[in-house]
Amino acid sequence: WSRIFPDGLGTEINEQGVAFYNNLIDFMIEKGIQPYATLYHWDLPHNLQKTMGGWLSDKIVEYFALYAEACFANFGDRVKHWITINEPIQTCINAYGVGIFAPGLCKGVAAEPFLAGHHQILAHAAAVDVYRRKFKAKQGGQVGFVIDCEWAEPKSDKMEDQAAAARRMDFQLGWFLDPIYFGDYPESMRQRVGEYLPKFSEKERELMRNKIDFIGLNHYTSRIIGNQPNPQPQEIHFYQVQQIERTDKWISGEAIGERAASEWLLIVPWGIRKTINYIVKKYENPIIYVTENGMDDEDDPSAPVDQFLNDTKRVNFFKGYVGAVAQAIKDGADVRGYFAWSFVDNFEWAMGFTKRFGIVYVDYKNG
Repeated sequence: WSRIFPDGLGTEINEQGVAFYNNLIDFMIEKGIQPYATLYHWDLPHNLQKTMGGWLSDKIVEYFALYAEACFANFGDRVKHWITINEPIQTCINAYGVGIFAPGLCKGVAAEPFLAGHHQILAHAAAVDVYRRKFKAKQGGQVGFVIDCEWAEPKSDKMEDQAAAARRMDFQLGWFLDPIYFGDYPESMRQRVGEYLPKFSEKERELMRNKIDFIGLNHYTSRIIGNQPNPQPQEIHFYQVQQIERTDKWISGEAIGERAASEWLLIVPWGIRKTINYIVKKYENPIIYVTENGMDDEDDPSAPVDQFLNDTKRVNFFKGYVGAVAQAIKDGADVRGYFAWSFVDNFEWAMGFTKRFGIVYVDYKNG
């Protein structure tokens, strides 16, 4: 976004930015790679944050639609699969709630993450609306929304643990998909978030209705979820109102799966099958792409490269997860594609170069 419209306002397009993407897209096609373009992976133009509060302003919906239109117009003759926004929950919670992602706001305002989410849903819908009205007939592409979701496995057969796991799924997937498919946020969110959860006008409901061609699922791991009537006071409002206990151990004390490098990432292949089947059942068997799935190693500058290249843990990870996606397809899911995260080791947000997610090893030391 900031490369196409540096001021975010759409007043002047950056021709160098357009040329950068034209070259990239042409190169990919030349090499036999089909481009799937993500419009927003958290690169908000700074001017929009500075002048209007970024995703906290309803004006951003209009600016995102202008930006999306510029991309469809310049690249849509070759790009046939578009993703509007990647992982909106991360922008909402980690940017406007916890404050560890840009713009790093953590003022403890309970309503702000939900406001940011509200505007991202409407921005997605506005972009799809522009595409369908102005570009779909000629370009014939599809536009999707990418949601990240851990599987929530109930801690026990008790009704309260089953309900807690269902709430956890509502606060991850339902938050962003229910408005598009059903016209409003999940009832569990309405009950628990109350006045902090914005309301959709009739005009907005009309704008959102079925504005999605595919669901992109980013899935890495699963957790065991139990009911927790008295949440931890140090948690932000978003987690407190869910009233859940989120753990990586069964009641027996056994771990749900082997840990990768990141503290949060446990290897649980069956969780992706359950997540896909949940989406199939709840949203009437939509087209699904697994848009991110992978695991990380801890970077160790002193370790020999051969140690990293003998990558049996990652091989087993992908065997397990891709196999579980195949099982979901056999169950009846309409999964059209799978993307590993990531092709190469990369700069991982707040973790920098310390975590290696790549299926191709990058030697940072020797250029």
